[in-house]
Amino acid sequence: MSAGAEVAGALARLREAGAELRARAPAQVHAALADVLDAWRAPGSPWQAELVERLPACTGFSPETVRRGLALGLAPLGGEALHALVRSELGGTEALDPRAAASWQGFATTAVVLAGAIPLPTVTAMIAPLVLRSPVLVKLPAHDPVTAPLLARALAERMPELGACIAIADFRRDDPAALDALCRAECVVATGSDAAIAALAARVAPARRFVGHGHRVSLAVIGEAATRGAALLRAARGVALDTALWDQLGCLSPIAVFVLGDLRAAERFAEALAGALTALEHRMPRGRIEPAAAAAITRERAEAELRAAAGEPVALRTGSGTAWTVVCEAGARLRPAPLHRFVRVQAVTPPELGGVLRGAPLAGLATCAVPHGLLLDGEASRRCAPGRLQTPPLAWPRGGLGVLTSLARRATIESDA
Repeated sequence: MSAGAEVAGALARLREAGAELRARAPAQVHAALADVLDAWRAPGSPWQAELVERLPACTGFSPETVRRGLALGLAPLGGEALHALVRSELGGTEALDPRAAASWQGFATTAVVLAGAIPLPTVTAMIAPLVLRSPVLVKLPAHDPVTAPLLARALAERMPELGACIAIADFRRDDPAALDALCRAECVVATGSDAAIAALAARVAPARRFVGHGHRVSLAVIGEAATRGAALLRAARGVALDTALWDQLGCLSPIAVFVLGDLRAAERFAEALAGALTALEHRMPRGRIEPAAAAAITRERAEAELRAAAGEPVALRTGSGTAWTVVCEAGARLRPAPLHRFVRVQAVTPPELGGVLRGAPLAGLATCAVPHGLLLDGEASRRCAPGRLQTPPLAWPRGGLGVLTSLARRATIESDA
């Protein structure tokens, strides 16, 4: 059977299974989802242990990175957070009753196209449609074939109806028949490059819902008050953790640090950040990287050295091999980001930063002593203290969109009175 036929068959089965799930009260479904989230986030969780055992081989992350990333990232994704999300976005479980005067309804099926190697977005992407009692078809990401099937197993063990409402699809992204079949889901949610998102959106019929999450970057912004003493060390450790978690491969990984002040302030922060990355390298070593990624790091290091030799105010700090890199320089210009723990620390003035934020697509900002109101011109949907960027709450409105409402339809019933 072709991949396209398999996907079409899976969607047909999900539509049948969805009817049984919707026969369950929303509160029952939410209780089961909450139980699974609590089981996954619990210290000593066997689900986390299995991920730590299996993910390093396929993702390249070190076991220490997976262990710490899961512990920190799953902590805000508990059952109570799920109930709070339902209350805040939908107004409560009663809003899922189609007989209510104003209700939210999930789609008959939701297809989720995943990307990257970080496991945490998979959890939110699968749970959100199920909260709306919408069966979910999951297109596996190329580098993580583990998390989605494991979560499906956990959900099936807790509530078989939930397990029947999950189908896993694993096909090449350039398989047009399979993509067309997937895009016949009533709602399609996709993460990927801007080109991939645009190509997929073109396959979705206008009557269907499409939610795309394209390429975004994150920056850390450090106020001058956090460039000295204990505040400096605290901020540097936080930014180092934000950078090192998941080896800087997510959209919530800062690729640069804008220090509001002169070059001496940026130098102090770069020095502290280098020390913090060195400490993390011992406790949470970076995973393996492809030769092309190592070559990109080497190329950007050489470019920084050449600019320094030409008299530009550029300073380079490095770890062993290509383990981490900190480039300190002036100006708010965004330069290439090789990732894998490569950070630029840039001295900028508030007017320069304001100009960048107005035109830059930002998915996250770590803030510290930033002048009040400066970030309001930006597009960042997540602003938090350094060290917390990689642990968004379940209710984080990624791209400014509601976690649940972006996947649901609103309906009202008008009285004849």
